[in-house]
This record gives sequence, C-alpha cells and structure tokens, in this order.
Amino acid sequence: MDIELQETYQEKAMKQLQADADKIAQLIKVQMDHLTMPQCPLYEEVLDTQMYGLSREIDFAVKLGLIERERGKEILSLLEKEMNILHELYTKK
Repeated sequence: MDIELQETYQEKAMKQLQADADKIAQLIKVQMDHLTMPQCPLYEEVLDTQMYGLSREIDFAVKLGLIERERGKEILSLLEKEMNILHELYTKK
C-alpha cells in the first residue's frame, strides 16, 4: 500500500473514531439534561455499551495500523473525563 493511501485511511479512521466519541459525548449531555437521576440503570447500560463499542473500534484501528495505541487511549480518556465532568455538574444541580 502506498504512503498516501495509508495516510488517507489513517485520517479517515481518526475522523470516524472522533465522530463516534463525539456522539457518545452528545448522548451523555442529552441524558444528563433529561434524567432525574444520573444513576439510571438504562442510562448506564447504554453508556457502557457505547463506550465498549468505541473501545473495540479503537482496538480494530490499532490492529490495522491506522492509529497508534496511545492515541486510542487518549480518545477514551478524554471522553471518560468529559463524562466525569458532566456527572459532577449534574450532581451539583
């Protein structure tokens, strides 16, 4: 595979992973705005499923050499930090 094509795939992979992480962040924001309690089992189940799915996507992209493992960890870490911030903001309401 030539270098340009590889870079294109890497860019597309990063854009898709970031888009999926952004969707999860948006889901968190919407849920926090509409739930009466942040420990709702359905909310936690959906969030856990989405986070697991994203982690599997990242693992797949790493295995294909499309992203570095550290970059994948960074995506998940930033999303987890955002979840914690939103949770803290909600519990302070």
